[in-house]
Amino acid sequence: MTPLFETERLTIRSWIPEHDAEQVFEIYSDPEVTYFLGNASRTTNIEATRQRLIDNIERSQRRNNGTGSWAIVERATTTIVGTILLKPLPDKDGLPTEDYEVGWHLRRASWGKGYATEAGRGMLDYGFSVLNLPIIYAVVKPENHASIRVTQRLGMKPLGRTKQYYNIELLLFQQDAPGRRAEEQGKQGKQGKQGEQEE
Repeated sequence: MTPLFETERLTIRSWIPEHDAEQVFEIYSDPEVTYFLGNASRTTNIEATRQRLIDNIERSQRRNNGTGSWAIVERATTTIVGTILLKPLPDKDGLPTEDYEVGWHLRRASWGKGYATEAGRGMLDYGFSVLNLPIIYAVVKPENHASIRVTQRLGMKPLGRTKQYYNIELLLFQQDAPGRRAEEQGKQGKQGKQGEQEE
């Protein structure tokens, strides 16, 4: 299977439900992993996990816009260490918005190794350079300090609290596409010069 992309230590690839279900079940049956994700993220058995992976693949295929969720695989061991996602943020009613989020969930044994930052950086690059997204957001529960630190390491700008997504209060972070800020500053500079000439 061709990976979506690779980083120094990780391979980001599509899910293989028959092959991945057992490892994914181990990740999402850990209450420490799902603590900030809510009860809906927990799986009860390997078969339910396999079906969830199939549903995720089908949802991505229906969207047909290059977004979805992928396996984070440690290259040295070929172990699945988590999930990385890039998808439309849902509004308060669960309907997709025009805003895209990057997110990550890692197994407990892989916490503290920088994998979320490494996968997140690669996913931001994919979103900007392949999907041509102008802005990518991250949403984090205010008490999830580890994910807040990841957004900081990714250079994402904190925008404060929001209740706009998932029908709960979250911290919102934003990353602009490279060059987007420079373009906007250039436009503002030109407008300012035109205004000066008109006076």
